[in-house]
This record gives sequence, C-alpha cells and structure tokens, in this order.
Amino acid sequence: MRLITTLATGLVSALFLLLALLATVWTALALWYRIPGDGLLRGAAVFLWVVFVLGLIVFGRRYPLAAVGIFLVGLIAVGLWWQTIRPRLDRDWAPDVARTVTGTIGAGEGGDVVTLRNVRNFRWTSDRDAEPLWETRRYDLDTITGTDLILSYWGMDAIAHTLVSFSFADGQRVAFSVEIRREKTEQFSSVAGFFKSYELAFIAADESDILYLRTNMRREDTYLYPLALPRQAAAALFLTYVHAANERAETPQFYDTLTSNCTTVIFDLARLVSPGIPMDWRILLSGYLPSYLLDQDATLWKLPEKELRAKAAISAKAQAQPTNGPDYSTIIRADTAP
Repeated sequence: MRLITTLATGLVSALFLLLALLATVWTALALWYRIPGDGLLRGAAVFLWVVFVLGLIVFGRRYPLAAVGIFLVGLIAVGLWWQTIRPRLDRDWAPDVARTVTGTIGAGEGGDVVTLRNVRNFRWTSDRDAEPLWETRRYDLDTITGTDLILSYWGMDAIAHTLVSFSFADGQRVAFSVEIRREKTEQFSSVAGFFKSYELAFIAADESDILYLRTNMRREDTYLYPLALPRQAAAALFLTYVHAANERAETPQFYDTLTSNCTTVIFDLARLVSPGIPMDWRILLSGYLPSYLLDQDATLWKLPEKELRAKAAISAKAQAQPTNGPDYSTIIRADTAP
C-alpha cells in the first residue's frame, strides 16, 4: 500500500512539475511577444519572470506548499493581464491589409447578387512593393462556374497558406484569403501567432494580385485544386465568407497559429455549409490537405495523390510569363481540363 501511495505521489508531483514547466515557458514567450516596448524592455520582463520562478524553486525546498501557492498566484496575475489584451481595428496596418473586404447582398434576376467593397487588385513590383488599388465589384451567385482551393507552400511541407477562389460565367474571379493583419513594422512569426500578436483579416482579391504575389514575387510552390462543389453549395460558401468578413470588420478577432488560421477558418465556414465534413489532423497541418481532399472525394480530378499534385501545380506556368496581365488566371489553368 505504501508503495502505491509513493508511486501515486511521485506521479502527481511529476505531472505538476511538467505543467509548471509548460506554464513557465508559455508565460516567458507571452511576455516576450506581448509586453509593449523594445527588445530590452521585453527581455527584462522575461528575465524577471525567470528569476521569480527560480526563486520559488529554492524557496520551495523548505516550504513547498507556500511556493506552489505563490506560483499559482503569479499565474493568475499573468492570466488577468492576458485578458486585458484585446484585438483592435485601428492599428497602423501594412498596406496590403490596410482594408478588409465587406459585402452587401441583394436580389438579382436568378438569385443573390453580392457587392464586395475593398476587393484588392494590387500590381506587385516586388514581394513587398505594389501599386495599391481597392475596388468595388459585383458578383451574381447564380452564375458561379467553379470553386478552387489554392495551397501555397513557403517553407515546410506540412504547412501551406490556404485560399478559396470562385469563378463566374462573366469571366470574373475572386479569391478569399484569411490572413494575419500585420502592422507596418511587423513581420510574420508562427510562434508569435500563438500569442495574440496579429489580428485576423478577411481579404478578397483578384487572382492576378493575391496568387501572382505568391507564384511570381515570393516564388512559392502553389497548387490549384478544382473542387467538386455544386453551384448551390458554392454560393452558400461564398455568402458564408461574406457574413464572416462583415462580422470581422465590426468585431476584431486575433489570429491563432493553431486554432484560428487560414485553414481552420475555411474549415469552420465549410462546416456551416456542410455540417457533416469530418475534422482531421490534415486541417491543422494544411500542407497535407490534398490527401484529405482525395479521401473526401472533394476534387474534380479523380487521380492518385502524386498525379493530383502534379496537375495542380501552377507556379511554373505563372513564372513562365515575364509580367502580370489580365490573362493570368487563364495561364495558370492551362492544360487542367478534368
């Protein structure tokens, strides 16, 4: 019996130490990324927190229960501070996310007609510089002819940026992207994305802007997968994007690298249209979405995964064109008939 008690006590102690270590690391990172000021001030905050924890370890050798209590009080104080950090709409935003899309819905001859404001149509001259242009466009949802999922890889195979593009009978195309809303002085960091560092932005853009930036300016490996989505479901997804974008334009939300990013938000929107879509680890590791699409029979192309990826690749076709132009969307879809 004594052995069981000893083992149970040791297990509880080990579990507590592990949780305390995780809480200590999380707090140090939270202080580093969210304490306002320069690196010296943020470093000082992290240093003081580490000294506090080390002091408790020494103190806890003689007074373990008191040390645990003080540590928990410290965590509560950090939690209260964390709750004061709120997303905002009025920061000094980077030019490409200075505006976010909003939409109004009206009735057309055959169905809903959506007017989108702040559709981005930049002409990029480098991966950072562009001639800005924000437009108002109208889309007749009864004339949707196709829906494409775009994956753009910039480093790791496991992670890709995810976009959804809609095509219309009149030749128009618009791509929706859920992105971090950076300030002018900020650079994206996946780690910082866990710590309320960026707001979440809904961007609607011309493909010759948002896809060209990735294929030609950033030279990312980009793939376009036509979805087997009926027109009615595509129209419902489009409207779901519009409603979500309108909500975010009024009520800001933080981007989160794990739970609220470019892929998880799309999945949440898709589940509003089709509640039966199953959750899957490949939604979090978005680079592996092609195999998920195959498992769900969600693409128009019924091919093995390797062949599917090869057919979906668009970067080489886009980069073969020396400059951007109005035929960009046609070029990246060349030789992709089902």
